[in-house]
Amino acid sequence: MQHHVFIIGSRGLPANYGGFETFVENLVTRRINPDIVYHVACLSDDEHHSHKDFHGVDCFTIKPPAIGPARVIAYDMMALNYSLRLVKEQNIEHPVFCILGNTIGPLVAWYARLIHQVGGTLLVNPDGLEFKRSKWSKPVRAYLKFAEKCMARTADLIVSDNIGIQEYMEHTYPGVKSTFIAYGTDTVPSTLETNDTKVREWFDAHNVTEHEYYLIVGRFVPENNYESMIREFMASQTNRDLVIICNHEGNAYYDYLREVTAFDSDSRIKFVGTVYDKDLLTYIRENAFAYIHGHSVGGTNPGLLEALSYTDLNLVLDVTFNHSVAQNACEYWKIDNMDDAHEAVEDVQYLHDVINRVDEFSRVERQTYGAQAKYIIGRDYTWEKIIGQYEGLFTHEG
Repeated sequence: MQHHVFIIGSRGLPANYGGFETFVENLVTRRINPDIVYHVACLSDDEHHSHKDFHGVDCFTIKPPAIGPARVIAYDMMALNYSLRLVKEQNIEHPVFCILGNTIGPLVAWYARLIHQVGGTLLVNPDGLEFKRSKWSKPVRAYLKFAEKCMARTADLIVSDNIGIQEYMEHTYPGVKSTFIAYGTDTVPSTLETNDTKVREWFDAHNVTEHEYYLIVGRFVPENNYESMIREFMASQTNRDLVIICNHEGNAYYDYLREVTAFDSDSRIKFVGTVYDKDLLTYIRENAFAYIHGHSVGGTNPGLLEALSYTDLNLVLDVTFNHSVAQNACEYWKIDNMDDAHEAVEDVQYLHDVINRVDEFSRVERQTYGAQAKYIIGRDYTWEKIIGQYEGLFTHEG
């Protein structure tokens, strides 16, 4: 028996963007059950309702109107409408609709009725707490909070990728039907070696030495607390560098940070741009003295999973969502007045104090943390485990 799954809410395949796209690509390309048929909506500026095969996946394009921020709402609506049309035209029985994000919010009840009319099931992965992201204006945040409420009360099942998100949903919306399936990550080490040309070219270009730098990798947005991390690092006594891999070029946030922190006066701070070569990025992670994680808006962040997979020593912001992932495999640091500060760890220090303390760690001390981190990843966050759990949902066997 075939099980048809329609995935709505990512930008499509192949993955060229963020977490949802990477999740979808891993879900469909690492498929375990051959009886699952995937249909994935793909955002397009050129084509509408065209179909392409991607590793056996039916990818269909949607070209929403250019109406500013509301375009993403139109995209999801049009993708759902077209998916329902395909279900009827192809006489698909018991389809599963997996919506990523809360975008359509107030309209979800309408679509839930249409999905149920064709014998379908509606699953929603809400991602993180989007309404807390500082990039959104207050009206947009209010809409996202209302949209979250609508999705939680309407979906047949809320699938959270973080225990903290699941607990938040169940506490905020009593009676919601929810489950937890983590986000996955790769555990394959880099194939590169110290003397490889691309390694030496990158390290020489940025005047960086293996094991002599702290590392930050992530989206260049305020809620990832770059300002706090930079200020705290500048206040530390380490002689090691701070290597920041992000899309800072031409970004007004970079100019703001330079103005308020004067990081350009500290030769240890090195913005090095982006690294799209996955093997090289893995090598950079593996050879950092420590990784610094400052994400404060919930969900399981792929960057944290990658850090736990590849970097022995991780310095992680003290919030609930991060604790549910990293557990006891890292050192935690705090920011004053954090809404979601975790209370289980006593005497959490500021980042500059943590850096001053761990800067004296031996290789063995760092590797002890690394062994625990890799154990957690291998137990809870492999793609094989996550895909098996999702496929169980899709085939009603989970």
